[in-house]
Amino acid sequence: MSRFFTTGSDSESESSVSGDELVAKPVGGNYSKPILLSDDEEDTKRVVRSAKDKRFEELTNLIKTIRNAMKIRDVTKCLEEFELLGKAYGKAKSIVDKEGVPRFYVRILADLEDYLNELWEDKEGKKKMNKNNAKALSTLRQKIRKYNRDYESHIASYKQNPEQSADEDEERKSRDSEGSTSSSEDEDDEGVSAAVFLKKKDSGADSRSRFLKKMDAEEDEEEESDDDEDWGSSDSDTDSESDEDEGKYTSLASKFLKKDEDKKSGEKKREEKAKKKHDRKARRYEDEDEDNEGGEWEKVKGGVPLVKPKMFAKGTEINHAVVVKKLNEILQARGKKGTDRAAQIELLQLLVSIANENNLGVALEVKIKFNIIASLYDYNPNLATYMKPEMWQKCLDCIEELLDILFANPDIFIGENIVEESENLSNAEQPYRVRGCILTLVERMDEEFTKIMQNTDPHSQEYVDHLKDEGRVCAIIARLQSYLQEKGTTEELCRVFLRRVLHTYYKFDYKAHQRQQGPAGDSKSEADQAENEGEDSAALMERLCKYIYAKDRTDRIRTCAILCHIYHHALHSRWYQARDLMLMSHLQDNIHHADPPVQILYNRTMVQLGICAFREGMIKDAHNALLDIQSSGRAKELLGQGLLMRSLQERNPEQEKIEKRRQVPFHMHINLELLECVYLVAAMLLEIPYMAAHEFDARRRMISKQFHHQLRVGERQPLLGPPESMREHVVAASKAMKMGDWRTCHRFVVNEKMNGKVWDLFPEADKVRTMLVRSDPG
Repeated sequence: MSRFFTTGSDSESESSVSGDELVAKPVGGNYSKPILLSDDEEDTKRVVRSAKDKRFEELTNLIKTIRNAMKIRDVTKCLEEFELLGKAYGKAKSIVDKEGVPRFYVRILADLEDYLNELWEDKEGKKKMNKNNAKALSTLRQKIRKYNRDYESHIASYKQNPEQSADEDEERKSRDSEGSTSSSEDEDDEGVSAAVFLKKKDSGADSRSRFLKKMDAEEDEEEESDDDEDWGSSDSDTDSESDEDEGKYTSLASKFLKKDEDKKSGEKKREEKAKKKHDRKARRYEDEDEDNEGGEWEKVKGGVPLVKPKMFAKGTEINHAVVVKKLNEILQARGKKGTDRAAQIELLQLLVSIANENNLGVALEVKIKFNIIASLYDYNPNLATYMKPEMWQKCLDCIEELLDILFANPDIFIGENIVEESENLSNAEQPYRVRGCILTLVERMDEEFTKIMQNTDPHSQEYVDHLKDEGRVCAIIARLQSYLQEKGTTEELCRVFLRRVLHTYYKFDYKAHQRQQGPAGDSKSEADQAENEGEDSAALMERLCKYIYAKDRTDRIRTCAILCHIYHHALHSRWYQARDLMLMSHLQDNIHHADPPVQILYNRTMVQLGICAFREGMIKDAHNALLDIQSSGRAKELLGQGLLMRSLQERNPEQEKIEKRRQVPFHMHINLELLECVYLVAAMLLEIPYMAAHEFDARRRMISKQFHHQLRVGERQPLLGPPESMREHVVAASKAMKMGDWRTCHRFVVNEKMNGKVWDLFPEADKVRTMLVRSDPG
């Protein structure tokens, strides 16, 4: 055993002090007592520091971490450390009340706010940020702006002379370090108030929600301070125990371990505090529920609540200036995050009723209604989403009411070029001037109708109900046309004419067709009926399109009008007019430079032109018109009637959304099975005679690759049964024609199944079947 740990009596040895050390004299080769520590070592181990130094050191350490995060642009770390800094400052509140707000704390608040503002204004830098940093930047910027309101005077003085404030801060630190004395931590924890991220107490005017937040924060801080006190008391206990055990030479680990009893008592205290906190919160929620029953308080779910303000105070004189000012106040919330759009629309409608009650004139009513319709369009901020049915009906009603007012008051002049300062809403002696464009609102309404039809299941009753609204849409466009013919410009007339054309070109005019097919003896009665019903679609299209051809200055409107005119001619079997108009337009030369919606319209027109040629017996022209669409294998996509599954992998989600927005509504679709059948029958009537005539010709070429592909597919089948699909019928007919059996070929092409699938879809089905018999060589 080591000689340093042997024990002896006090009388056996005497200790002599030499210098600063305590040295034990050995007697008989052994030390009588264990070696003792020097006074200097004891001083360095047990340093007594003031509560102010501890709290300020904690703040400075957090500030260093924040500054390091600012250097590397780690905004997420800045946010975390700023929240910890606020809590640490709340613990040091009692010291701050005595000493004043430290300069280094004011400096970090000012520097951090400037740093965040620079990041916010740097658009390119924000784009390069990751998602977490961008989110933290927005959150921290709001928190620091709100938090710095309490320190505006300190921050302003710091920004006026930052160098002087830094010198004063250093002098204060040196003075505090020289004159610091030991004090207990209990004094620090007594007066801790946790007003973290909250304003200072006002003179009894704080709202209840702010008071509740303070209560929560105070409870949390009390728990933290109590925990600190618990640990402090336990530390003191262990220190006293360790002093006693020094003489007994126990291990040093006992100094730093808590006893089991202390642990149990600490757990009991924490459980009791958690229970008290839970009870306080429960009582508070009960009080809130009672207040809600009284109608004084209202719980708000997420977002910024739009409190329904009183429109006007009692005794306010309602005039034009007051109403316009209130209108601008309501519109300031438009587009902001968290704005209740439905409540905003209700406020605008209430403002209209107030203006009407006080007889402020129709010009002000027109101005407010313009803003109501614009707010209805803004109800769905996303372009891909469509309007809800109730909002759609409100929109139609508002536009109809607006048109009624404009027709009843021809002295109102509206235009989008009118500046708000030059508006005349009150002076009835001069013409009323209101800023707004009714044509833009109607065009947006038409686009919303198309969007509704695109996003509705075409095989449901809901689609039929929405389709009934097209009558109202067309009536609104017709009324707008008559209004603009009196007061609109040439450009506006071309735009509204095109809207009218786009709602007319794809519809088959059965009444005009019946008048053409009617007996000669009833010509007078039919003419009278035509006069009562107005002009037919052919005359309407001719009049609207010719005006656009002559007056339009933009190529796009003229191109769309020409394509719609050709489509309408082809739909009504006016083959020669449609063909001549297509050849004269030369659209096929530069259509690939047009935007995708115009290209889709061109593809639809070419398909309708080919079907028209087939009905008229122009088999070769029909094949040439349909060749490009059918040979691509993407007819569904090129006609804007859907997306192919194989091409979905080539697009990203954003491109897919754009493609879906270009789709044509279901009621405007062209039957793809009818299109393919017309093409294959036309190819059969051309290809089989050509194959028979050039059977031994080595340089024979294929007229239709797709037709030959269908023939090869039919030949590969090991078991040939009766044809089921349309393609199988055409392949069987081709084989029969190849063998010279013309009657069998006709039976495969024209039968009950093919009539139901294809031929009965034509307006004049019997004429088409007769044409097919005539086209057969037999």
